[in-house]
Amino acid sequence: MKLDELIEYLQYEDLVNFKNIDITGISYNSKTTKKGDIFVCLVGEHTDGHEYAQMAIDNGAAALLVERKVSGIKVPQVVVDSTRHKIADIADRFYSSPSKGLNLIGVTGTNGKTTVTHLIQKIFEENNQKCALIGTLGYKLSSKGEYRDAKHTTPQAPELQATLRMIKDVEKIDNVVMEVSSHALDQNRVGGCRFNGAVFTNLTQDHLDYHITMENYFKAKALLFERLSEGDFAVINIDDEYGERFLSVVPEGVRKYTYGVKNSADVAAKDIKFSLNGAEFILVVNGEEYSVNLHMNGMFSVYNVLAAITAAISMNIDIKIALKALQNVHGVAGRFEVVNKKPLVIVDYAHTPDGLENVLKSAREITPQDGKLICLFGCGGDRDATKRPKMGAIAQKLADKIVITSDNPRSEDPQQIITDIIAGLKSVDPDIVIVEPDRGEAIALLKTLADNNDVVVIAGKGHEDYQILKDRTIHFDDREQARKVFEGSVI
Repeated sequence: MKLDELIEYLQYEDLVNFKNIDITGISYNSKTTKKGDIFVCLVGEHTDGHEYAQMAIDNGAAALLVERKVSGIKVPQVVVDSTRHKIADIADRFYSSPSKGLNLIGVTGTNGKTTVTHLIQKIFEENNQKCALIGTLGYKLSSKGEYRDAKHTTPQAPELQATLRMIKDVEKIDNVVMEVSSHALDQNRVGGCRFNGAVFTNLTQDHLDYHITMENYFKAKALLFERLSEGDFAVINIDDEYGERFLSVVPEGVRKYTYGVKNSADVAAKDIKFSLNGAEFILVVNGEEYSVNLHMNGMFSVYNVLAAITAAISMNIDIKIALKALQNVHGVAGRFEVVNKKPLVIVDYAHTPDGLENVLKSAREITPQDGKLICLFGCGGDRDATKRPKMGAIAQKLADKIVITSDNPRSEDPQQIITDIIAGLKSVDPDIVIVEPDRGEAIALLKTLADNNDVVVIAGKGHEDYQILKDRTIHFDDREQARKVFEGSVI
């Protein structure tokens, strides 16, 4: 693609050394820049891409997208107000707007995004339609296919647009369901994406190290709905305290659907029951009632299923087909995943106050009367520190015993993170509260703490198979560790 074609619709402030050269790719990492790329000088919290412009050129960059002119550079420079936002525009242009030829559904919210996207993919396949998925675990072209790696919940714009183009042209798939994070919306990583539908799961405290306030967090999430067009659909959890606000930002002409348990909704669940086998409830849609039996457990699973069913209804997929798909699902990796039966050991990704509360309440529902509920958790470093004491208080309130340990400490001192968590406890009774900074050792302690009738929740990391320390990232998988510890128990 010629440079003038690439920037034809781009709002730029200046052109420096302009030559109408061929652009064969887009890069933003100078180390991986290839010959013919336009190198985008992204400005982040810790790095400034402008400082790596010469390295990118040495590696073959044919042009630069910059926020300020870089002196001593002979290649063309396109000056824009924000490279972080404009990278999405040139990526969409370079890959010829692939989302316009797709039925693209975005799912956003603090919790539940991964599960809901997987459920929607399953529904499409039960309806004999192919559907690709993009999210936390990577991207996959079918529910039975393997994940391909992704570095973020929502990839950076060039990778995202390239993936969408591949899905459409190479794999011949017309439906895509995608997790859309608040960071991706705020940083415009999904800029250029034409969404046909959007699903809202919930909004609770998370990522305030980035967004600072819940209002900013809401506004970032709301962008997904504000960009919908006439004929598109919006699916909203009306039980969430932000539900009405999300409904209010949906443009005129967009079809609105609500789901819930507590409030009047288009799609609702009643008579909900939980057991070791899963959740049961009555689904109510337009006065019609359907019996639902899930292999998944917990109230959060009921909400996730309602979100997926409502999305299916929004796309005119038969309810009975959707239910057949969902009743065959046994869960998503690292989401309320059972790794041992006696004691019942559950691994879950819950890493927010609301997430931990939901998981522990669900675990309590299936804890025998003569059994204890034990919770092992930690909090991530270099992230919102205000949620740490809140999670400590929630764990102490809902569990009989708690084991406080490390999560991904990153550059922080694990002991300081633990101290922040303990600040939320009413008391530190050593018979109830156990502190072990080493996560592997902490999981090993569970063997001595849990009896056969107990329920153990290992929260925070879920599907992750690594732990991020100050100076390195190591292999660490809660599920592997728990299976080793309880080897020989009833599984």
